[in-house]
Amino acid sequence: MTQPFTVALSARSVALRLARPGALFRLDPPAPWRLTAPGLPDREGLAVTVVLALHDLHPGTRYTFEAEGFAALKFQTRPCAGLLNLRDFGADPDATDNAAAFAAAIAAVPAGGTLRVPAGRWTTGPIFLHSDMTLQLDEGTTLAAPADRTDWPILPARDAAGRMLGSWEGLPEACHAALVTAIGARGLTIAGPGRLDGGGDRGDWWHWPKDTRRGARRARTLHLIGCEDVTLLGHSVCNSPSWTVHPQGCHGLTVAALSIEAPHDSPNTDGLNPESCSEVVIEGVRFSVGDDCIAIKAGKRAPGCTDPLAPTRNVTIRHCLMERGHGGVVIGSEMSGSVQDVLVEHCEMIGTDRGLRIKTRRGRGGRVSGITMSHVRMDGVLTAFTANAFYHCDADGHDAWVQDRAPAPVDDTTPHVSDISISDVTIANLSHAAGAFLGLPEAPIRGVRISRVQILSLDPAATPAPPLMADHVRAMRHEAITAEWADIETDDPALLSAGPITATD
Repeated sequence: MTQPFTVALSARSVALRLARPGALFRLDPPAPWRLTAPGLPDREGLAVTVVLALHDLHPGTRYTFEAEGFAALKFQTRPCAGLLNLRDFGADPDATDNAAAFAAAIAAVPAGGTLRVPAGRWTTGPIFLHSDMTLQLDEGTTLAAPADRTDWPILPARDAAGRMLGSWEGLPEACHAALVTAIGARGLTIAGPGRLDGGGDRGDWWHWPKDTRRGARRARTLHLIGCEDVTLLGHSVCNSPSWTVHPQGCHGLTVAALSIEAPHDSPNTDGLNPESCSEVVIEGVRFSVGDDCIAIKAGKRAPGCTDPLAPTRNVTIRHCLMERGHGGVVIGSEMSGSVQDVLVEHCEMIGTDRGLRIKTRRGRGGRVSGITMSHVRMDGVLTAFTANAFYHCDADGHDAWVQDRAPAPVDDTTPHVSDISISDVTIANLSHAAGAFLGLPEAPIRGVRISRVQILSLDPAATPAPPLMADHVRAMRHEAITAEWADIETDDPALLSAGPITATD
């Protein structure tokens, strides 16, 4: 029998993986389950997704979980040093700003304790969490940003010690504080079936995507800065002003059974952007956003500003559903600190512009290596796999020194991409190309291995378009895998297209 696995655990919530062979995001058929504990009523339900979140558990309690077709699993919830209720600190669902009540309640949470946010819509300005606490979002709870941000707090680019706080696209820069922020927190948990609503659909956040207001960039919804041992379990996050969940310089992050949503046309509302982070696990998360679903980053090199650069290492993404977005799993373009050892497996990507996307350009430096994708189903994805070393981002992105196809000198600003493994992927309703790999002539993409990839069908309504955001790229429709300055091995030579990527005049 298949053994369930405990993905994430708090005092009152758990996320369990029920991975039948071949299962991706959903369980088909669903699995009836039963949860028991001594002295407590039995609970029963139906698991429809591989990663199942259960809430309203008792702290420090030994449970037995049984599901049809799976071995029994025993787990014990974490202890809780004290449960506080937000209402007891003067919070009012009718108030226009509950930030003061949240601040008082958070300050009162003891080490190992929990702040419970009960059912209701709680409007608040930015709140700041601390170490060794749990923020529990009950069923029916919405923690929402207001429409009026007249006095919204701003995170400076750096703290008094010179460490990066606020950031924008990989560089230190002042930004409006997130709805929920944690700086330097350890042992932090946000759990429960409630919702964080960043309020991007209220006010004018989405009308100035690349600009500033009051000298600061747009807010995230959840911003974790320099944190360790963080668990995000079971809640929804929606309507972010910009990036939705942004872990920055964190170590030890588990994200399980979340739902991350934003309107399809909302600008730069990436779902989850781990930046310069290590030991990250993302399981059972559903994405439907206005930009990349998961964007893995490692800072951006800039003249006179290289101190924020740090690698992102050891990221595991399993049993996730990416329903919309510019990319399913994206690496870069801010990757100057290097991105290493990323595993994507047992995921579904439906209607994303691209599936696996790597993007960089001259001037970035850094390395992208050890990227593995396996057992993934794509449907309605425009281009399944891309690696682009001519990404035309930033003000100089179209300049000749960035886009020139002649070899340039190799130095510490030259980006390198290598060791990419793609296997057991099915592609339905393909529009532009199965793959497009465009390396630099001075630093070709090395070690791309592709096996057991099937193109099941082509989108008959597809119109030709360039599969890469780079200059001089020709439009494609229903192509296989195209490559320039890229070393690709495949078990099926028919997957390799003879056509070039670069357009001919």
